[in-house]
Amino acid sequence: MDTKGIDQLLSQLSATSALAAGKSAPAAEGGAADFAGMLKDAVEGVNAVQQDADKLAQAFQLGQPDANIQDVMVSLQKANLSFQTMVQVRNKLVTAYQDIMNMQV
Repeated sequence: MDTKGIDQLLSQLSATSALAAGKSAPAAEGGAADFAGMLKDAVEGVNAVQQDADKLAQAFQLGQPDANIQDVMVSLQKANLSFQTMVQVRNKLVTAYQDIMNMQV
């Protein structure tokens, strides 16, 4: 899974948190990043990993000679790990949103 998008997302959350606390935000590397675009790319990346794992598992079930059990298991674990990572990022985003909404102005 490409962690570049997640790293950018986390750095943007840190910058937003710093701004909310009244501190100056560090300069963004490479200009302003589109939050929705990064999130969409991360979700699409997880989806692609899961689809690849499903295709490889199906190929193994059909007995195709280019699919072996080791590759199937590794791809399924990658898909599981990327999904669990995405769930944790989602949980952090929800927590950050709730924290921001509970702030006193």
